[in-house]
Amino acid sequence: MGNTCRGSFTGKLYQGYSQPEDHSNNSKRNTNSDCTNSDYSTPSLNSQQLVSQEFSKENPKKDNSAPRISPSKKDNIMRRGIDNQTYYVLGHKTDNIRDLYTLGRKLGQGQFGTTYLCTEIATGIEFACKSISKRKLISREDVEDVRREIQIMHHLAGHKNIVTIKGAYEDSLCVHIVMELCAGGELFDRIIQRGHYSERKAAELTRIIVGVVEACHSLGVMHRDLKPENFLLVNKDDDFSLKAIDFGLSVFFKPGQIFTDVVGSPYYVAPEVLLKHYGPEADVWTAGVILYILLSGVPPFWAETQQGIFDAVLKGHIDFESDPWPLISDSAKDLIRKMLCSQPSERLTAHEVLCMYNLPVLF
Repeated sequence: MGNTCRGSFTGKLYQGYSQPEDHSNNSKRNTNSDCTNSDYSTPSLNSQQLVSQEFSKENPKKDNSAPRISPSKKDNIMRRGIDNQTYYVLGHKTDNIRDLYTLGRKLGQGQFGTTYLCTEIATGIEFACKSISKRKLISREDVEDVRREIQIMHHLAGHKNIVTIKGAYEDSLCVHIVMELCAGGELFDRIIQRGHYSERKAAELTRIIVGVVEACHSLGVMHRDLKPENFLLVNKDDDFSLKAIDFGLSVFFKPGQIFTDVVGSPYYVAPEVLLKHYGPEADVWTAGVILYILLSGVPPFWAETQQGIFDAVLKGHIDFESDPWPLISDSAKDLIRKMLCSQPSERLTAHEVLCMYNLPVLF
């Protein structure tokens, strides 16, 4: 879930590298929302590209130890409360969002919903509003996902490169998350426009991205779905005004804790995630993938099918022979190798990346 609405590559992107067939888990919150009213229509959540259930029979967004509700009871538990308007996803009654904000045009729609432009009535300041249909929250786990995303956004509040949450509201149909508006578009789109970045600009962007990872990890949060689509620019004139978004797959973790649920996006998923035995080191792998893309315009692990991508990730071969890599510095390639080390225990931490390589001076 997030502030953006692209969830897959298209055939023209990454210089011809096409998105594999989407086998992501569609049993989670449906894209068709029931938050329609006279003011706006069809909200649901922003796109998230989960790894296929072909590779994880468990719920892809939850740890294996999470409590389960039998399918026959899910709808009854959720629907009974929502129909009676006595059940609160947020755990309490909130102000009516329409008393505080005017919801405007749709900014984008993804797999799990729609994000709208909204304006605070008291100040005239514009924000982004992400609306989640309560009807699609069919299990206790779905509700916990929404609560945890909001909790994590509040937990990370104050970091200059993480989108700021303004507030969360709930009515009989939807949960609404109001957050900082980032009008500059996705880092993904900037990469497509440029093809690739110079080493110095790539180093600066990597410093920001790894800085977000370090901040999350220092506060006990693992993002689990970092990718260029999940970094927005505050305005169109500044390449470095990045804000991390989309904490729908994020979780709190404790040192040494191991996760087994397979989540993320195919091009960016770490090998240990596919092997169902991972921790926060997986976020560093993903940041390394983004650095490779920033410098070359193509992902380091690719294929025409999702299974092919996963096979390439597990194999771990990194191409430094094709253009433009012969022209890229050895220090940049060395950093990528150490961030894309297949052994999590030998991979650099986010703190080590920032300290040892003194980004962005390195390149």
